[in-house]
Amino acid sequence: TCSPMYSAYMGEHVEFTEFMASDSAAKELLNYAKNRLQKFYNARMHKAAPKRELGRDERIMSGVGGEDLVSAAPAPGGIANTGISEFVQLSGDVAPPPPPETFGAYEKKSQETTGVVAMMDLLIKELDKEMQEAKVEEDTAQKEFEQMLVDSKAKKAQDMKTLTEKKSAHAAAEAQLESDSEEKTGKQNDLKATKEYIASLHDDCDWLLSNYDTRKEARTSEIDALGKAKDVLNGASYEA
Repeated sequence: TCSPMYSAYMGEHVEFTEFMASDSAAKELLNYAKNRLQKFYNARMHKAAPKRELGRDERIMSGVGGEDLVSAAPAPGGIANTGISEFVQLSGDVAPPPPPETFGAYEKKSQETTGVVAMMDLLIKELDKEMQEAKVEEDTAQKEFEQMLVDSKAKKAQDMKTLTEKKSAHAAAEAQLESDSEEKTGKQNDLKATKEYIASLHDDCDWLLSNYDTRKEARTSEIDALGKAKDVLNGASYEA
C-alpha cells in the first residue's frame, strides 16, 4: 500500500544509499592515495596490489609465456583502482619525477608525508563517523517504519473487526425492522377489523334507538293481545 509515510521512507532510504555510496567511494579514494604515498615514503606500510590471473591474450602480449600469476594490479575500472586520473603518474614502480633544479635534488620528505597521511586518516575517520551516524539514523528509520507497518496492520485488523461487527449489527437491525414491520402490519389489520366491528355495533345501536318507540308500542300491543287471549281461554267474553 502506497502511503505518504512509505514514500517518505523510500525517499530517505534512497538518499541514504546514495550518501553511503558517495562516502564509501571517497574513503576508498583516500585509502588508495594514502597507500600510494606509503609506497614511496614509508614502504613498510605499503600494501601491495593483489595478484591476478592474466588472460591468454594478455600473456601473449606481455610475453609472460606459461606463467599464470603475475604481480599486477587489477585492470582500471573505478575510483579505488589505478584508473584514477589524479594518480596515473604513480602507477607502477616508477618514483615521482624530481622537482625542478632550482629546488635541488628530489628527497623523500617523510615528515611532511606523515602530516599528509595523518590528514587523510582524519578525513577517513570523519567519513567513518558520518557513515556510522547515517547507518544509525537509517536503522532507526527502518525500525520506526517497521513498527509503523506493525501498527498499521494491527489497526487494519481492528478496523476489519469493527466493520464486521457493525455489519453484523446492521444485519440484525434490518432483520428486527422486518419483523417489527410484519408485526405492525398484523396489528394494523387487527385494528381495522376492530374498528369495522365497532362501526357495525354503532349501526345496530342507532337502529334500536331510532325504532325504540315503535317497538315499545308494538310490544305493548302484543302484551295486551296476549292478555286478552288468555282471558278468552279462561272463558271471558269481549263481545259487545
